[in-house]
Amino acid sequence: MQAPKYNPRRHTQAGFTLLELIIVVLVVTILAALAMSGYGYAMIKTRRAAAEGCLVESAQIMERFYTVNMTYTGAVLPNPQCSADVSAYYTVGYAASEPTATTYKFQAVPKGPQAKDSCGTLTLDHLANKQPVPNCW
Repeated sequence: MQAPKYNPRRHTQAGFTLLELIIVVLVVTILAALAMSGYGYAMIKTRRAAAEGCLVESAQIMERFYTVNMTYTGAVLPNPQCSADVSAYYTVGYAASEPTATTYKFQAVPKGPQAKDSCGTLTLDHLANKQPVPNCW
Protein backbone atom coordinates (compact mmCIF):
# COMPACT_ATOMS: atom_id res chain seq x y z
CA MET A 1 0.00 0.00 0.00
CA GLN A 2 1.21 3.39 -0.97
CA ALA A 3 1.36 6.37 1.47
CA PRO A 4 -0.93 9.32 0.64
CA LYS A 5 0.84 12.11 -1.17
CA TYR A 6 1.24 15.48 0.43
CA ASN A 7 -1.36 17.97 -0.81
CA PRO A 8 -0.31 21.60 -0.05
CA ARG A 9 -3.85 22.94 -0.60
CA ARG A 10 -5.15 20.90 2.27
CA HIS A 11 -2.79 22.50 4.79
CA THR A 12 -3.10 26.21 3.85
CA GLN A 13 -4.80 28.70 6.10
CA ALA A 14 -7.79 30.71 4.94
CA GLY A 15 -8.54 34.26 6.13
CA PHE A 16 -6.54 37.33 7.03
CA THR A 17 -3.55 37.76 9.25
CA LEU A 18 -3.70 40.15 12.15
CA LEU A 19 -1.29 42.50 10.39
CA GLU A 20 -3.49 42.69 7.29
CA LEU A 21 -6.54 43.40 9.43
CA ILE A 22 -4.74 46.23 11.30
CA ILE A 23 -3.65 47.82 8.01
CA VAL A 24 -7.22 47.74 6.66
CA VAL A 25 -8.59 49.28 9.87
CA LEU A 26 -5.92 51.99 9.74
CA VAL A 27 -6.72 52.88 6.11
CA VAL A 28 -10.46 53.01 6.83
CA THR A 29 -9.84 55.23 9.87
CA ILE A 30 -7.73 57.69 7.87
CA LEU A 31 -10.35 57.87 5.10
CA ALA A 32 -13.14 58.44 7.65
CA ALA A 33 -11.18 61.24 9.33
CA LEU A 34 -10.63 62.97 5.99
CA ALA A 35 -14.29 62.63 5.09
CA MET A 36 -15.46 64.06 8.43
CA SER A 37 -13.21 67.11 8.23
CA GLY A 38 -14.33 67.78 4.66
CA TYR A 39 -17.95 67.42 5.69
CA GLY A 40 -17.52 69.91 8.54
CA TYR A 41 -15.96 72.47 6.20
CA ALA A 42 -18.76 72.00 3.66
CA MET A 43 -21.41 72.49 6.35
CA ILE A 44 -19.81 75.75 7.52
CA LYS A 45 -19.81 77.07 3.94
CA THR A 46 -23.43 75.98 3.44
CA ARG A 47 -24.60 77.68 6.63
CA ARG A 48 -22.71 80.84 5.65
CA ALA A 49 -24.43 80.84 2.25
CA ALA A 50 -27.81 80.53 3.98
CA ALA A 51 -26.98 83.52 6.21
CA GLU A 52 -25.91 85.52 3.16
CA GLY A 53 -29.23 84.68 1.53
CA CYS A 54 -31.02 85.87 4.64
CA LEU A 55 -29.18 89.19 4.55
CA VAL A 56 -29.98 89.68 0.87
CA GLU A 57 -33.63 88.81 1.50
CA SER A 58 -33.79 91.38 4.30
CA ALA A 59 -32.18 94.00 2.04
CA GLN A 60 -34.76 93.30 -0.66
CA ILE A 61 -37.57 93.85 1.85
CA MET A 62 -36.00 97.15 2.86
CA GLU A 63 -35.65 98.28 -0.76
CA ARG A 64 -39.27 97.43 -1.49
CA PHE A 65 -40.31 99.45 1.55
CA TYR A 66 -38.13 102.36 0.39
CA THR A 67 -39.66 102.43 -3.11
CA VAL A 68 -43.11 102.90 -1.61
CA ASN A 69 -42.29 105.19 1.33
CA MET A 70 -39.05 106.93 0.24
CA THR A 71 -37.55 106.13 3.64
CA TYR A 72 -36.18 103.09 5.46
CA THR A 73 -37.53 104.32 8.79
CA GLY A 74 -40.46 102.27 9.97
CA ALA A 75 -39.69 99.20 7.90
CA VAL A 76 -40.61 95.99 9.68
CA LEU A 77 -38.94 92.80 8.68
CA PRO A 78 -41.49 89.99 8.67
CA ASN A 79 -38.96 87.43 9.84
CA PRO A 80 -35.63 88.88 10.99
CA GLN A 81 -34.34 85.44 11.95
CA CYS A 82 -35.02 84.00 8.46
CA SER A 83 -35.31 80.23 8.46
CA ALA A 84 -34.62 77.85 11.31
CA ASP A 85 -31.48 76.72 9.47
CA VAL A 86 -30.02 80.20 9.78
CA SER A 87 -31.25 81.11 13.25
CA ALA A 88 -29.63 78.02 14.77
CA TYR A 89 -26.19 79.19 13.63
CA TYR A 90 -26.44 82.96 13.12
CA THR A 91 -28.00 85.91 14.93
CA VAL A 92 -29.41 88.10 12.17
CA GLY A 93 -30.52 91.69 12.67
CA TYR A 94 -29.62 95.34 12.34
CA ALA A 95 -25.92 96.00 12.82
CA ALA A 96 -25.76 99.01 15.12
CA SER A 97 -29.14 100.67 15.28
CA GLU A 98 -32.48 100.83 13.58
CA PRO A 99 -32.46 102.07 9.99
CA THR A 100 -32.46 105.79 9.32
CA ALA A 101 -34.33 107.53 6.53
CA THR A 102 -31.52 106.82 4.07
CA THR A 103 -29.41 104.00 5.52
CA TYR A 104 -29.56 100.54 7.02
CA LYS A 105 -27.06 97.85 7.80
CA PHE A 106 -27.73 94.20 8.55
CA GLN A 107 -25.40 91.73 10.18
CA ALA A 108 -25.26 87.99 10.70
CA VAL A 109 -23.20 87.05 13.75
CA PRO A 110 -22.10 83.40 13.87
CA LYS A 111 -22.86 81.39 17.00
CA GLY A 112 -22.31 77.86 18.21
CA PRO A 113 -20.28 75.62 15.90
CA GLN A 114 -20.50 78.25 13.16
CA ALA A 115 -18.28 80.55 15.26
CA LYS A 116 -15.31 78.56 13.90
CA ASP A 117 -15.95 80.11 10.48
CA SER A 118 -13.00 82.27 9.50
CA CYS A 119 -15.30 84.85 7.84
CA GLY A 120 -16.82 85.92 11.15
CA THR A 121 -19.67 88.44 11.14
CA LEU A 122 -21.26 89.09 7.75
CA THR A 123 -22.68 92.56 7.02
CA LEU A 124 -24.72 94.10 4.21
CA ASP A 125 -25.73 97.75 3.96
CA HIS A 126 -27.98 99.97 1.84
CA LEU A 127 -25.24 100.44 -0.78
CA ALA A 128 -24.82 96.65 -1.14
CA ASN A 129 -21.43 96.78 0.59
CA LYS A 130 -20.65 93.29 1.82
CA GLN A 131 -18.10 92.49 4.49
CA PRO A 132 -15.89 90.55 4.88
CA VAL A 133 -15.30 90.26 1.15
CA PRO A 134 -12.32 87.94 0.46
CA ASN A 135 -13.64 84.41 -0.16
CA CYS A 136 -16.66 84.92 2.09
CA TRP A 137 -19.42 86.31 -0.11
